[in-house]
Amino acid sequence: MKITDLAIIFTAVFFPVFFLLGMRAESLEDVRYVEMKYSAALRTAVQDGGMMLNENETQAKESVYDSLKFMNADKEKALEAFSRTLYMNMGIADDPAAQTALWWYIPAIVVLDYDGYYMYASQTFTNDKGEELMGHRWTAKIPYAWSDDAGNSIQFTLDSFVHVYESGASRWHSGFRQDLSGRTGVALLDSSDMFEQVRRITIVNRVQEQLAYYIQRHNQTALQNGISYTFTLPLISQEEWVNTIDDIGMMAFIQGIPIGNQYFNNYALGGGRLVKAPVYFGGTDNRGIKYYYREGCNNSVRVDEVFQSAKEAAAAGYHEKSCFNPGVL
Repeated sequence: MKITDLAIIFTAVFFPVFFLLGMRAESLEDVRYVEMKYSAALRTAVQDGGMMLNENETQAKESVYDSLKFMNADKEKALEAFSRTLYMNMGIADDPAAQTALWWYIPAIVVLDYDGYYMYASQTFTNDKGEELMGHRWTAKIPYAWSDDAGNSIQFTLDSFVHVYESGASRWHSGFRQDLSGRTGVALLDSSDMFEQVRRITIVNRVQEQLAYYIQRHNQTALQNGISYTFTLPLISQEEWVNTIDDIGMMAFIQGIPIGNQYFNNYALGGGRLVKAPVYFGGTDNRGIKYYYREGCNNSVRVDEVFQSAKEAAAAGYHEKSCFNPGVL
């Protein structure tokens, strides 16, 4: 067979394949563009929503806690800002039907307040006509609650202020951990390090548990509305969780939006303050050496502890790791 004949056969057989691959490549480019557009829209919406959380409603509420971290999170203003920005950046600002449809792909929004958190998720409710409907509604505030085997309980906050129920004495205490240390029968209040570790773990676990619950419930209602996608709690790194619970903020999840033959899934976190002090993460590498590094550094060291300053991290026995060159101290 002549070379020219082989060339003709090759072209006849493989040209359609190359053509389809080219179309697929263009499709992938389109998918990536849409994914970036949606991700930017979600991130911007959460940032706008998070910024509205610092609107304190009343001076009376401000005086309840003597804490630099306390702000009464205005979840309604945050939701309004989030929705408005998201609709605008996704091109559906003037399309109520599309806006309604979009919420079937938002299984949950979390607002972290100083002394508890709210979930905005699908729930059953009764309207003014007595009809039972399903739609997104706020939960009541859920406390950052912890209890021990002795029946003692603590309601944590985003810093060291606590409400403590002492089971043995059947009485409540309120104040900062350091002020209550040694004055109650709750041993956790007497150890600064253990208190901080349990506080952070408790807050993260409580939020994760409720998120998993409401996302699973969203699957049932979404399926009834013709959405077969299975919504799941995304894997969020420990560093992101630790940073999220450092101050009041908003978390939003979008999942299952069809893009070609793929699905768009993402989440975004937004804080309630315009300026936040830098956070330092402490961790141990695979050689057992303890390092700390500043928030924002690209580092593979597992996060074990969080510090408000480099001085605190150094005092705890951690060595500074370069942000610009992680391989160099």
